[in-house]
Amino acid sequence: MSETAKTPADFWFDPLCPWAWMTSRWMLEVEKVRPVEVRWHVMSLAVLNEDKLDQLPEEYAENMRPGGKAWGPVRVVIAAQQLHGDEAVGRLYTALGTRFHNEGLGVTPESIAAALDDAGLPAELIEYADKDTYDTELRASHKEGIDLVGQEVGTPVIAVPGSDGDQIAFFGPVVTPAPKGEEAAKLWDGTLMVASIPGFYEIKRTRTQGPVFD
Repeated sequence: MSETAKTPADFWFDPLCPWAWMTSRWMLEVEKVRPVEVRWHVMSLAVLNEDKLDQLPEEYAENMRPGGKAWGPVRVVIAAQQLHGDEAVGRLYTALGTRFHNEGLGVTPESIAAALDDAGLPAELIEYADKDTYDTELRASHKEGIDLVGQEVGTPVIAVPGSDGDQIAFFGPVVTPAPKGEEAAKLWDGTLMVASIPGFYEIKRTRTQGPVFD
C-alpha cells in the first residue's frame, strides 16, 4: 500500500439507530485525521431481530415487525444503492440521520422524502419503503456485516483490513458525543489496537448519558 493510499473502513448501519449515527459521525472525523476512507453499507435491525420479536419490549418489537418503521428507511437506502450506486449510500445516510436524530423529526414518510431531496436523489425512491423489491440485496448486505461479528451485537459494525490480510471487525464503539479532532484519532487507534488482539471480545460500562447530537 502506498503512502497516499487510504485504508478502507467498511461501516454497516441502520439509519434508525441513534448510537450507530453517533459512531458514523465519529468516523467522518476519523477520515480527517487518519488515512481512512469509509465505505457505507446498510444492515437492518428488523432483520437482526425478526426471530426474537417475542423477547423484545413491545414498542421496539412493533417497529421491527413487517410494516413497522424499521423497514422503510433501510429499504429506501438499499434501493438508492442498487439504482444509483454505492456513492449514494453515505449521502443518503447523512440526510436521513440528520433529520431523524439531530433535528428530531422522527422516522416518517415526510422525513424520508425530505432526506432524499437533501441527498439529491429522486423522490420516487420513497416508494420502495413499502416494497420488498430489494429485500434480497438488503439481507445480503446485512449478512455480510453481521457474519463478521456474530448475531449477539447490533449496529454499527466496522471492518478494516488487518496486517495479516484478514479483516478486523467489531461492533461499535458506542460513544457520545462523537469525538472530534485528536480525540477521534485516539479512539480510532485504540479501537483498532484492542480489536486486533486474538481472543479479545468486549469492554463495556453502563451508559449514563444518551446520544448527544452536536
